[in-house]
Amino acid sequence: MTSTATVPRRAIGTSELRASRLSLGSWHTYDRMHFEDAVELVRTAVDRGINLFDVGVYAFPGGPPAFTDVLFSAIIRAAGVAREDYLLSEKLWLEGFGPGGFRPQLERALFRVGTDYSDLVILGDVRENVIDFRDLVLDLAALRDAGLIRAWGVNNWSATNVQALIDVAAAEGVPGPAIAQLKYSVARRSIPDGAPFAALWQQGVTMQASDVMEGGILAGNVSPAREVGRDPGGIREQIIASVPDFTAVAADLDTTPAQLAVAFSLTHPAATTTLFGATKLAQLESNLGALDLVERVGAARIRELVDPFQADRDLVDPEGP
Repeated sequence: MTSTATVPRRAIGTSELRASRLSLGSWHTYDRMHFEDAVELVRTAVDRGINLFDVGVYAFPGGPPAFTDVLFSAIIRAAGVAREDYLLSEKLWLEGFGPGGFRPQLERALFRVGTDYSDLVILGDVRENVIDFRDLVLDLAALRDAGLIRAWGVNNWSATNVQALIDVAAAEGVPGPAIAQLKYSVARRSIPDGAPFAALWQQGVTMQASDVMEGGILAGNVSPAREVGRDPGGIREQIIASVPDFTAVAADLDTTPAQLAVAFSLTHPAATTTLFGATKLAQLESNLGALDLVERVGAARIRELVDPFQADRDLVDPEGP
């Protein structure tokens, strides 16, 4: 099933930004396509209402170079998309927070993608609790005041740490985190659906769902060639084993497992947007059809049907990492 409707938008937290329910980009989206195909994909995405593009680069000192954001800068220009017509999301890594704060890291990222500002920045995972959260919050406020960012969020932080950021921001009278990017799929639900994060949703933080297809496994590619993200709870083999039954449920709904996986992610009440990494026009069209699937079947029914496929139940702490 595909959709011809325009993708609706929701607010990113309590910020002024409104993002499309579906957003494009992932670890290596733009470097896995021929350039002309990528231009067609991005142009089609924009024409259908997608306005949020993630170009965050997972590259660390000593690691291999990454070019997905550099490619995006050429792709978006070749697609004829004006800067004011899309929202850009960048990653900021705590390991790069130094004497100049995040600004040197951000300016390098903006140079690579060819723009003067990022609408949204997402702070990378907390690996060591050695940075003062007040320093982070005030630095991000300064970047916003300088016009370099418009809103910010976090990637796979614990509920306790997100609450600490909210409290510091409130005490300082500056904007706090607007969005939390979390792994969220029919298999991985314990954290976004749990009580600790429910308390954050009530305070206005919203969610960007990521890893919704487990690197393509839930779409039926049980032996993905590309690198897949972390495996909290050690449940990946269980997820692979569930694919035939999940595929059967999708068939009963007259849809594909990929479309059902995306549709499920849209049913969370705090979800602003679902991030996916399509590299083919057919994948984009399928993901767009997930919006119609939710409308046709209903969020409650979809959640009921996929409940048996939650693999991290009682294995992953809802508090988060």
